[in-house]
Amino acid sequence: MYFKNRQHAAVLLAEKLVQYKGQNPLVLGIPRGAAPMAKIIADALDGEIDVVLVHKLGAPGNPELAVGSVDESGHVYLREHARALGLSDADIEAEKKRQMEMLRERRARYTPVHPPINPAGRIVIVVDNGIATGASMIAALRSVREKKPKKLIAAAAVAPYESLQEIRALADEVVCLDVPPDFYAVGQFFEEFTQVSDEEVIALLRQSRPQPMKAKASGEEAA
Repeated sequence: MYFKNRQHAAVLLAEKLVQYKGQNPLVLGIPRGAAPMAKIIADALDGEIDVVLVHKLGAPGNPELAVGSVDESGHVYLREHARALGLSDADIEAEKKRQMEMLRERRARYTPVHPPINPAGRIVIVVDNGIATGASMIAALRSVREKKPKKLIAAAAVAPYESLQEIRALADEVVCLDVPPDFYAVGQFFEEFTQVSDEEVIALLRQSRPQPMKAKASGEEAA
């Protein structure tokens, strides 16, 4: 299955998640690529958008090869092959520090326009444009799970079967539009797969500030 762009994939995911419309789901995009998708899905489901800050840990000399991931709290997830590549504790710690610094800078830029939303007791949908090794999604799900959501859902446009099995063990529900037998990279399944900038993410978050007064008013009406 091929997607025109992230917007196309997001619309299709929203259709698969329509059962959560009206339940005020919290839709968390993994920056930066999935943030525009999270906005489309949140709008379609009458939910709220936020981001979950995680980043893959790259192998020394080959930063595109994910050997694990880290969340903004500093929790590290290492893939099985990390040690097989000869990575030392010092290598992992150095890469963790690099990625943590980037996550801190990103949080500092995002928070002033959109304070983080607490996922506790909420239906939470974690969105990524696609899953390759699964490292980023795994870190995101573990990070959110610690905050005790009511239900935790992983959603992505495309993923290989092996990675999806790891994700299923961590989420209450997984929604994936395509599980192709031949998977090399997420971008191969998109006609348009341009990079998303921090400025674009900030603009989306600025448009979607949390609205506690609206939620409170809705609760009073329901009562």
